[in-house]
Amino acid sequence: MSMAIEMDKPMETKPAQREGGRIALDGLHDALVMMVDDEPLVIEMTQALLEKAEFRNFVSTSDASSAITMLLRERPDVLLLDINMPRVSGFEVLARMRGDPGLKHIPVVVLTSAEDAETKLKALEFGASDFLRKPVDPSELALRLRNTLAAKAHREAIRKAFVRYVSPRLAEGIINDAAAPFSSPAQRAEMVALFADLRGFTRITETIGVEHVVEMLNEYFTVLTEAAYQHDGTIFNMAGDSLLVGFNVPFLQADAAARAWRTAVDMTARFGVVAAGWRKRHGVDTGVGIGICQGPVIIGNVGSPHYMSYTVIGNPVNTAARLMEAAQMGEVLVSSDFYEEIRRLVPQDRVESRGEVALRGKAETVRVYSIRP
Repeated sequence: MSMAIEMDKPMETKPAQREGGRIALDGLHDALVMMVDDEPLVIEMTQALLEKAEFRNFVSTSDASSAITMLLRERPDVLLLDINMPRVSGFEVLARMRGDPGLKHIPVVVLTSAEDAETKLKALEFGASDFLRKPVDPSELALRLRNTLAAKAHREAIRKAFVRYVSPRLAEGIINDAAAPFSSPAQRAEMVALFADLRGFTRITETIGVEHVVEMLNEYFTVLTEAAYQHDGTIFNMAGDSLLVGFNVPFLQADAAARAWRTAVDMTARFGVVAAGWRKRHGVDTGVGIGICQGPVIIGNVGSPHYMSYTVIGNPVNTAARLMEAAQMGEVLVSSDFYEEIRRLVPQDRVESRGEVALRGKAETVRVYSIRP
């Protein structure tokens, strides 16, 4: 009788301490494995099997109704999930996970005694990564976990690589659609090109120590890329002290012009704080100059078999670069067609028409507007 009462209670096994609350999957055995099963004895046996396979961190519950709360608290690296449970089924847990941005990418290995294809297909539709048939074979359990965790580590490595160029949200979109956009052939697209540049950079490099220059550049690029990612811009080039950010490429953005303008405003504001610190620490007076233009470009992989670069080519890019060169500290110079797109967003007392301007390297003049965010 006492045994029956004990097994009706939710069982939670606490994990070993993880540094910083998260782990790096360089060592897969350091991963946190979570299990949800209404049979405490099955949990106990599974934990023993995992310990023999040198998986050191384990949490569990036999109460499926508390599974989501535990998932949100523990953030495991993989979930072992029973399907047939009273009150809350494994399918319901999968559905809740799929609807939560913080949980939907946790890989789930489903534990089931069912052999019918319908159960497996339904679990796959809800986001399950793999299956294990009960009773669990110890060697198969360890192998499936290693494979699942290795796939997760690979996905994370890819995500980190893409985040160097696009915002985390866009990076997830790229990973979830392996066919686009970087594997696609070159194509024409409408783009808003934003070039940002640090005014007085040459003087800074000549008067300040090398170690400080590198530190300052890192600080400068950090605030600019954060502003770009805030509005889902894509970074195409970072050279010297200049940065090229694109909008509406490689993903369509109906409000690309508005995103580019808000990025310019954020860049100016964020760097203003940095510039004030530089003035105090190093005695330098500097600011960011920005140029923006929009129009058709060619986008794709350009280079040789040994080195490729995903880049954009076209008049808007060149014009934005020339506008950036002409911009003063804290000034945004924009082409007339771009200005018409954002006119409603800009206070008119901050806008000045420069008329037709002859830009370096351009055969025809460009109507330019100067805006002080």
